[in-house]
Amino acid sequence: MKVGIIGMGTIGRRVATGLDSGEVSGVELGALSSRNLGRAMEFAESLETPPPVVTMDQVPPLVDLVIEAAGQDSVDPIAQATLRSGKDLMVLSCGALLDREDLLTLAADNGVSIYAPSGAIACLDGIMGAAMGNIDSLTMISSKPPEGFKDTPGMVGSPIDLDALTEPATLFEGPAAEACRLFPANINVSGAVAMAGLGPHKTKVRIVADPTVVHNTHEIVVTGDFGIIQMKIQNVPSPSNPKTGMLTALSTLASLRKMVSPLKVGT
Repeated sequence: MKVGIIGMGTIGRRVATGLDSGEVSGVELGALSSRNLGRAMEFAESLETPPPVVTMDQVPPLVDLVIEAAGQDSVDPIAQATLRSGKDLMVLSCGALLDREDLLTLAADNGVSIYAPSGAIACLDGIMGAAMGNIDSLTMISSKPPEGFKDTPGMVGSPIDLDALTEPATLFEGPAAEACRLFPANINVSGAVAMAGLGPHKTKVRIVADPTVVHNTHEIVVTGDFGIIQMKIQNVPSPSNPKTGMLTALSTLASLRKMVSPLKVGT
């Protein structure tokens, strides 16, 4: 399976490096793209087998699957180009998929699929299973070091000084749809949780800037007829981008491995 990656940030580069080094047998890197093609070309030259570096719209014809790693604001044009080309799409900024039934219809009309990996979160299998019955409540609390929330739309006009925090401060509390809109680089994981369970408007999210933590921490509580799911994940932030955890890229590679493997583990 040939894969194209659009977005050469922390996650895109890690996934590309993993594929180039053969971490996923049966999957090869077919193309790279980025807003900054010069930087993408420089990165490609560092790989053992440099793939073509092309513009975004040139990626789908070269591959079987396109991976979006460029951020929420790039999801729509990438999805439109990919799905209309009859190619599968893996969306890492999955918060951008909330309330986008039009993209699901476009995928169905073209006979292709949209994949949303677990990313930096766990227990999605359990939530999806629970959703086949009845879920009463689904709450997610995300706590990160304050520097991970800088330069995000949700902090515009906020009275909270991230640099001056000495104790945890709640930055947001509300539905997942609004959380993903205000904190697009921080809380994509809530998009995956919402899609697995109660949807973007019934999934409750609390976002906390906590100067006492060193990990990106996510706590999930689900209640329903099945019982209770409680999960706590502590992710090591990526050294080059504290907004995202190292697990996100690893989850992407694991998703690719599952796609080509004869054994499918998990829901």
